[in-house]
Amino acid sequence: MEVDRVERKLSAILAADVAEYSRQMHADEEGTLANLNLCRRELIDPCISRYRGRIVKTTGDGLLAAFASVVDAVRCAVEVQTCLAEHNADVANDKRLEFRIGINVGDIVEQDGDIFGDGVNIAARLEGIAEPGGICVSARVQEDAAGKVDLAFEDIGEQALKNIARPVRAYRLRVDRPQPLSTHSAVKLPDKPSLAVLPFQNMSGDAEQDYFADGIVEDIITALSRFKSFAVIARNSSFVYKGRAVDVRQAARELGVRYVLEGSVRRAGNRLRITAQLIDGESGAHLWAQHFDGGVEDVFDVQDQITESVVAVVEPRVTRAEIERARRKRPEHLDAYDLYLRAMPDIYAMRPDANANAIRLLEQAAVLDPNFALGVAMAGMAYLPRMTMQLLGTSDTDRAACLRHARAALAIGSDDSTVLSNCGFLLLEVGLQYDEGFALLKRAVSENPNSVGVLTNIGIACLLSGDLDEGVVHLERAIRLNPNDIGTHWQLTGIAHIRIAQGRYEEALEVANRSLAVNSVYDATYWMLISANAYLGRMDNAHAHLAALQAISPGVSLARIRRGQHSKDPQRIEVLIDGMRMAGMPEI
Repeated sequence: MEVDRVERKLSAILAADVAEYSRQMHADEEGTLANLNLCRRELIDPCISRYRGRIVKTTGDGLLAAFASVVDAVRCAVEVQTCLAEHNADVANDKRLEFRIGINVGDIVEQDGDIFGDGVNIAARLEGIAEPGGICVSARVQEDAAGKVDLAFEDIGEQALKNIARPVRAYRLRVDRPQPLSTHSAVKLPDKPSLAVLPFQNMSGDAEQDYFADGIVEDIITALSRFKSFAVIARNSSFVYKGRAVDVRQAARELGVRYVLEGSVRRAGNRLRITAQLIDGESGAHLWAQHFDGGVEDVFDVQDQITESVVAVVEPRVTRAEIERARRKRPEHLDAYDLYLRAMPDIYAMRPDANANAIRLLEQAAVLDPNFALGVAMAGMAYLPRMTMQLLGTSDTDRAACLRHARAALAIGSDDSTVLSNCGFLLLEVGLQYDEGFALLKRAVSENPNSVGVLTNIGIACLLSGDLDEGVVHLERAIRLNPNDIGTHWQLTGIAHIRIAQGRYEEALEVANRSLAVNSVYDATYWMLISANAYLGRMDNAHAHLAALQAISPGVSLARIRRGQHSKDPQRIEVLIDGMRMAGMPEI
């Protein structure tokens, strides 16, 4: 039987589409189409032809082109963006067509005049993460073009692209192009991160929805202002952009902020859809985006849910972006805040060397700036894993250092909910000052009920010295607010421990398995799995989890775990210990 052979060839694929095309079409369909056709006819199509490319297909506001040469594809993209920027200089802000372009190299299959393959799909996804007026390319394109074009490539790391199985390393191609004139002067960025919430666009064509959109933005600004780790621009400043089509990077420069949160509100019948996205104000890169749906009849509930959901996600996303920024700074230029950021990934590390690195950086930060309350508080938190997990090298001086930092941070930062929460937790768990610590934690929740870190701390504190069911409520809310956070295993393991203390072993096992799927090297998760399986009589499973724990934590014993774990009611720890004893964990 003869099998048809599929013919493949290596090509550079360029994907492009217009940013905010739907908004422009909604505002002026005929004018937008005329502008797009003009740009295609006089700028884009001739440019692709000059660089020996072939337009494979067009899709409304987008196009797909193939090139035999990577260099040709890159040069074509740069010329297209440069020409479009010059064309836009004489066009009103709200009518400018800004293209996003993605380029990839890969095998393609041609069929019926179209092209297919992973190479094509990745190019399309890269275009989706490019900034308006920008170009995003794969690592293969960067490797092939580097040294052959006089252009700067900015490494933006591995990207998880929709429907692409593996992460793709991507680069942003820097293109010098004319900047639009502005009546505002740029404001110098502050040393600490800063954020502006721009007015959300009303996409419904219903003026009454303006009030709803403005209400959401006001609530978000108020809630974000509770976080002291970054500054939030006041409503009066950010609302000068209401009703204007503005470039996010331009707004960030004018307001003097590193990050911008923007969004839109759309009503269709009795349904509402609210979209929000967090953007790096310098590069225009999207750090996070999500949409929220609800019914018009529940408008106030929807408003509250959106506010708490957006706020809970924005703070950790800003922190992650700041950590990446600090990593790129030269060591000789680091200040106390940069040292704090560099320590963040290792503060809760279970490896002694990583934990020691966090302590070293934070102790240095505390010396450089003893009035940086958050940094001083986190120096205390860095000692916590050493004691609770009894890491190698733990000494009697660690407890004193931990509590010294907690007291010092409280003396200068009692208006910061994160400082209150972390220091209260340290006083409770390390200092065994259960009442004082719990009172500080309750103050922190009152100050900032949308902080995942604050909710996690008080949830674990309830296990150690409070109401168990209340602890589950706090921990489950933390998960609901930020379900994709890399620290979810802390909340899940805390819930599992509470369920073991309550004798609800099946529930404990289910939650502990979810925690294991998030982080497979967290010691405490294995404690829960071992104990819950033992109580349920599933000794084979308990023994398997014990062996896994011993592989990642050599020398683990009941005595070592007990030294690091304390509770106002000792039975809450002993019930866990007894389960692990049944599974055969060594006493010492």
